[in-house]
Amino acid sequence: MHISVSLRIMGVLLVMFSTAMLPSLVLGLVERDGSANAFAAAFAINIFAGAALWLPTRRSRSDLRIRDGFLVTALFWIVLGVFGSLPFILSDAIHMSAIDAIFESISGLTTTGATVIVGLDDLPRSILLYRQLLQWLGGIGIIVLAVAILPMLGIGGMQLFRAESSGHAKERKLTPRVTGTAKALFSIYVGLTSLCAAAYYAAGMSGFDAICHAFSTVAIGGFSTHDASMGFFDNDKILLICTFFMVISAINFGLHFIAFQRRSLNVYNHDSETKFFSAVVVIAIVVTCSTLIVTDTLDVKEGLVHGLFQTVSIATTTGFATRDFSVWPIFLPVFLLMLSFMGGCAGSTGGGMKAMRLLLIFRQGMRELRQLLHPNAVIPLKLDARRVQPSTVSAVWSFFAVYMFCFVTFMLLMLATGLDFTSAFSAVAASMNNLGPGLGLVAPNYSAVSEIGKCLLCVAMLLGRLEVFTLLVLFTPAFWRP
Repeated sequence: MHISVSLRIMGVLLVMFSTAMLPSLVLGLVERDGSANAFAAAFAINIFAGAALWLPTRRSRSDLRIRDGFLVTALFWIVLGVFGSLPFILSDAIHMSAIDAIFESISGLTTTGATVIVGLDDLPRSILLYRQLLQWLGGIGIIVLAVAILPMLGIGGMQLFRAESSGHAKERKLTPRVTGTAKALFSIYVGLTSLCAAAYYAAGMSGFDAICHAFSTVAIGGFSTHDASMGFFDNDKILLICTFFMVISAINFGLHFIAFQRRSLNVYNHDSETKFFSAVVVIAIVVTCSTLIVTDTLDVKEGLVHGLFQTVSIATTTGFATRDFSVWPIFLPVFLLMLSFMGGCAGSTGGGMKAMRLLLIFRQGMRELRQLLHPNAVIPLKLDARRVQPSTVSAVWSFFAVYMFCFVTFMLLMLATGLDFTSAFSAVAASMNNLGPGLGLVAPNYSAVSEIGKCLLCVAMLLGRLEVFTLLVLFTPAFWRP
């Protein structure tokens, strides 16, 4: 491994990340809300730390290897989670412990949306804007953004892109060069964010709320500027707009780029993962809305609107809320929470295990059933008219096994901190799936979780965001061997 090159990259990325604090710094100065000093200090610390890493290694020139990519990717999210917490720690407008601040920062960057803050409506707008920007940057993955500029620094970026991308999407390149791929993804991301903000504003949101909620909607993050989340606006048009953009953002961004290039929507119709994801979400919407209406929990109109919105919000791992779904009748709370294990499609900003992996597991299961009936038949597993290699299926099953092992391990650890089963189960599920809201004690927020529990959930959020293996591989002896 080239440690000096990795440190150089970390220095550059820290300096880049510091610019995320400038909009809040300017807003704090304009509105004189008392937060400007905190953002100025945090900005200076980030610049200094980045320069301290970059200066001694600035002459290092080597191509990244795959192990370097994993190391930089994992360290980047960990380091950013710590340095991103500085405005929360230093601000007098919000009193947070270091653990709470790091939890909030990592939750934002991983687009989990879990929060320990109570009283969002009373916070300075500069703090609220910063929380939303954390999610927006985390959504596209600032590593992917960095890939676009690394070649200009003399550093290859393909290893970072492979470490950051998920599953089946790792082998898809939208353009011949990885720099072009990163720029294409970022262009789609910015375009969707702009359209979402404009739609929110036209539907009745203020300009500030429209921009902030567009950030967290397209990032599939779920942070809001109000304690009541989307329920604050009490506007069905806003909920339908939000639902549309959550679905769009949960679909592979590569497909969006291809559809835009070809000026055709047939791209989506020919993609197996998108069809599988859409079918699961539609079935879940029907089940949720029907249950709400049949049990007289909500009337027909509210049942349709809120059932649709809440199902899409949880299924895509966004985590916005209009009603407290944890008190909905019979199986609905657990049913919705289980949807988050699927999450969005590969190559999207969604969390969870990704629809592609569950689709492959489902088809492999159906293939095994047919094989039992016809033991001597050769039944290949196909996806989009292409044969899926056995190594790919093996990798998917390995991911599923490790994911569930980590889930059970963290749930047991959370139970050991004193949480009840429902709270522990939902907290770990919401963290690993990058969902946010849970059940039981963590339904409203995570302030009731102990500091040890919050540290465990931070690790769970990072595991989910980094697709488990990217972080776990650092703890294998083979990774550190020459």
